[in-house]
Amino acid sequence: MRLFWREQAPLIFMYTGQLLLTVYMCSLSGFRNTFDLVYICIVNTALFAFYLIYRYIRHYRFYRRLTRPLLSMDESAEFAGNAPLAGALRLLLQGNYRLYQNDIQQYRKKLNDHITFINQWVHQMKTPLSVMHLAVQNETDPFFDSLREEIDKLKKGLDTVLYTSRLDAFEQDFVAEPVQLHQLVRKVVAEHKNLFIRNKVFPEIQVDDRLMVMSDDKWLAFALSQLITNAVRYSAGASSRVLIRSDVRGQLAALEIRDNGAGIPKQDIKRVFDAYFTGENGRRFGESTGMGLYLVREIASRLDHQVEIESEQGQGTAVRIWMGITHVQAP
Repeated sequence: MRLFWREQAPLIFMYTGQLLLTVYMCSLSGFRNTFDLVYICIVNTALFAFYLIYRYIRHYRFYRRLTRPLLSMDESAEFAGNAPLAGALRLLLQGNYRLYQNDIQQYRKKLNDHITFINQWVHQMKTPLSVMHLAVQNETDPFFDSLREEIDKLKKGLDTVLYTSRLDAFEQDFVAEPVQLHQLVRKVVAEHKNLFIRNKVFPEIQVDDRLMVMSDDKWLAFALSQLITNAVRYSAGASSRVLIRSDVRGQLAALEIRDNGAGIPKQDIKRVFDAYFTGENGRRFGESTGMGLYLVREIASRLDHQVEIESEQGQGTAVRIWMGITHVQAP
């Protein structure tokens, strides 16, 4: 209603001015019959009011559509009403919407092709890395220690690229099933044994081996891998232990990764889950992409888990992933 009056305001002002001008011209011409003059003004005003009412009724659905917020892009081309203005605008928006849909489809196809290429490339790169890893596995020369470290970094980087590209198709790539938390933790820790050894950090596992949670084994393992890598990296030289433990509250279980390393500055704690944010620690320690905790939060959100973090600079960091418990196995 307000939009209608705003649009008709110039016409109302013009009519009012025209009516006053008519009365003035009649008085100048010597017309002195006040009753007839008032009658003429009333009739003209009534006709003008009928016109405004007719126009409002004819364009009511159109004005309502303009003032109602859109709930989806599909509604942008839906303009109700049979008035010429509404019809012309509807045709224009429908044409624009078709162009928009065509552009979206083209970009979506390019994105899917790009993701497919990235996935294929990552898998192709993993093969030569595995061969290199086997070739240097039993070498004892200190030179090969550095080579093994670089190979591990490449493998971790390729996994990060692979899982990041799969996030958009997450629903097609995960299976929710009972996961034994202790077994999963031991598997991930074993995969990172070289990382622990190089940084002289010892993993301490205090996870209830009877605990079963509802999650996806592969995605949860990747999230845990990101947290362990961060904990070891920021503990090197500052602490010799990373604690991985479980906690149970009602029907929820928490998997906590706690270190006593550098900790996170207070001004950075609210942004550590943002993509590409490295903060002060990223500048101090290097090799930080700012994607680790972002991926952890995204994966946890898609698995219907909750992530929380607490940290104090110089004292260490604790990250917890809360998950639903399926059951606790009998001892």
